[in-house]
Amino acid sequence: MAGNQTSVTEFLLLGFPLSPRTQLLLGLFSLGYALTLLGNGAILGLVLLDSRLHTPMYFFLFHLAIVDISYASNNVPKMLVNLVYKKNTISFAPCIIQTFLYMAFAHMECLILVAMSYDRYVAICHPLRYSVIMSWRACPAQAVTSWACGSLLALVHVVLILRLPFCGPHEINHFFCEVLSVLKLACADTRLNQVVIFAACVFIVVGPLCVVLVSYPRILSAILSIQSGEGHRKAFSTCSSHLCVVGLFFGTAIVMYMAPKSRHPEEQQKVLSLFYSLFTPMLNPLIYSLRKAEVKGTLRRVKWKRRSI
Repeated sequence: MAGNQTSVTEFLLLGFPLSPRTQLLLGLFSLGYALTLLGNGAILGLVLLDSRLHTPMYFFLFHLAIVDISYASNNVPKMLVNLVYKKNTISFAPCIIQTFLYMAFAHMECLILVAMSYDRYVAICHPLRYSVIMSWRACPAQAVTSWACGSLLALVHVVLILRLPFCGPHEINHFFCEVLSVLKLACADTRLNQVVIFAACVFIVVGPLCVVLVSYPRILSAILSIQSGEGHRKAFSTCSSHLCVVGLFFGTAIVMYMAPKSRHPEEQQKVLSLFYSLFTPMLNPLIYSLRKAEVKGTLRRVKWKRRSI
């Protein structure tokens, strides 16, 4: 077995099949990436500019926007370059780095969404204690924990990949170095890697999702007890937005890494990864932030200031 193993220097990303529709795909993906940068960049700028948005909820939205931009930028530019120049090779080291960043940002996003769920739970169910529980000491601690845990878990995945030998063919049937696609090229037992990926999904995805779903009946009960019609509307809007984002991100992750594979797992993985990497980060600002009254008010104030200058 050892005599057949070779030192890997690069991989070939098969990506999406080339066809007359490639230019259409290129335009669509480029537009999606531009909207991702624009929407999340707008959130970053508005939160920094307006002190009215210096609240725990927008603190976490700020971190979510950073993760979304980073997450999309890790995979999509390389895919666009491959579509334009049809040069689909990637060296071993950049491929492993891409895998690490993909896993790290995915884990971070899950944990930040959990922190945002907790923030909404405290705001609605314990409003009198909100400023004490979600203090400016607690919020940064939760954010740092999300970034640290996401990075450490991704490092575990990468270390387990690096112990594996790879012997040709070095063709990754994906548009980036997705962890499951990379593992298929290993000429050794990858069961430990698969178990760790599954365990990470249970810890990062299923567990937090169950906590979120269990907390929502109590949140709904608290919303229904609110006397003010405006308070009703605002609370429902916030919670429905959060459930949409959680459903998109966590649901896609469960289908990708925990659901039984279809007869065409590679093509399914590519479509789901594209949705995960491009469209979810693009939709998050629209679902969660840009339609909120506070953000619309900030946008109007920024426009008014620019006109007055």
